Amino acid sequence: MEKILVLNLGGQYDRLIARRVREIRVCSEILPYSTPIDEIKAGDYKGIILIGDDCDSSVHSVSEEIFQLSIPVLAVGAACEMVASIFDGKVQAGVKEFGKQDLTVDMTSRLFKEVSIKSACWMNHTNYIKQVPRGFRISAKTDLCPIAAMECEVKKIYCLQFHPEILHTREGGRIIKNFVGGICGCEGSWTMADFLQSTVLDLREKIGDKKVLCALSGNINSTVAAVMLSKVVGNNLTAIFIDHGFLRKNEARHVESLFKEEFNINLITVDAKERFLGKLVGVEEPGLKKKVLNTEFMRVFEEEATRLGGTDYLLVGASYPDLIDNEGVLFEGADLGEIISPFSHLFNEEIRKIGAVLGIPEKLITHQLFPNTGLALRILGKITKEKITIIQEADSIFEEEIEAAGFNRIIARYFAVLAETSVAEDGAVVVLRAVNTSDFMTADWTRLPYEMIDKVSRRIVSEVKGVSRVVYDVTSNPHSTVEWE
Repeated sequence: MEKILVLNLGGQYDRLIARRVREIRVCSEILPYSTPIDEIKAGDYKGIILIGDDCDSSVHSVSEEIFQLSIPVLAVGAACEMVASIFDGKVQAGVKEFGKQDLTVDMTSRLFKEVSIKSACWMNHTNYIKQVPRGFRISAKTDLCPIAAMECEVKKIYCLQFHPEILHTREGGRIIKNFVGGICGCEGSWTMADFLQSTVLDLREKIGDKKVLCALSGNINSTVAAVMLSKVVGNNLTAIFIDHGFLRKNEARHVESLFKEEFNINLITVDAKERFLGKLVGVEEPGLKKKVLNTEFMRVFEEEATRLGGTDYLLVGASYPDLIDNEGVLFEGADLGEIISPFSHLFNEEIRKIGAVLGIPEKLITHQLFPNTGLALRILGKITKEKITIIQEADSIFEEEIEAAGFNRIIARYFAVLAETSVAEDGAVVVLRAVNTSDFMTADWTRLPYEMIDKVSRRIVSEVKGVSRVVYDVTSNPHSTVEWE
């Protein structure tokens, strides 16, 4: 099997560039920069990608033997500076360059084959390469960075100061494909079905006939994880679904019918609505709300696990964006058995593809993602039962209209927020938000038709008691976030 190794020198971009490799149907594996050279040799990789954020390359460095393996190497971000230092180039502090920049490339480079001579790239660095090492040549530049890319074709080393994996690098996908396909010679026959097959085999060997608990949220990620593992352990899997009272309208009923009737998986539903609401009385600050919710969620889950007699393994369906949002580390430190997190390197759209391979109905696969905290952080200020009802009804109307128009297939996340205003004589303000993103690390607000926004607004104001105004959020990430808080 063709494989590309991603060595992480620090930061969050390693999973993203590994995903871009998988998108061109080549398997990618991620290891830390300190991985022993013998382990790398044993991996039989077709190519190596070194990647890091704007970090200290003197601290985060790889074995120089990597460059003697006759395997093509692509160094990205801080790794580009590291390569320059290793081969006696000159790196020094310079003008900070962050965000989208105009890029000019040398089209004679194999790395930039069929890439426009003028394009855009995403930069994130404070140091810059002042002089390329002997044997290297400059292959791209920006206005502030005279050496935005360099290469030594003889040594099979290619370096990018910018990040091709970020969507703001307009032709980044082509650059990665040129490296993986053209330079490394990968044919691209790997699929998510291959990932599923190897993961199931690994889990079957690991778990055997032991018992597994699944933390079920109702999201597609935990749903796919549960369905996948049910094929491995059968009735030894039990899913625990906690209704904390901040779910979308009819969400709890939907989850129960899905797992009991559609998938025939052991399901325990815990009704803890009053318990959670009591813990949030008087709590207004978003960070504190999240802490209270997560703490109480853990307590309820541990209580239920104890009642069941404990477990050997805990299945968590967290994706990589979940880990970035700290939603995937909820159970760290808990005495619930060894944590199995098979999707921690994957992105949400990749997990949806696995769901399709498993035969999960399309309607469920396209069901939009939902944070662990539910609607709680979408209610600004104090939380009351009245506010919960308002946001559930408003959110349901927005979702209905999005789905009726077929936009649910192209919008990554869409929801309603209840602004921090008085739910009294003047009525509350509901904010609508919809974003497009493929990785939930950056996002652009969705240009919904005015007619749709108008219809949703009219329905919410007329059908939801206590709402007097509806507004639409038109900020992107960066600089805002996907969620409001």
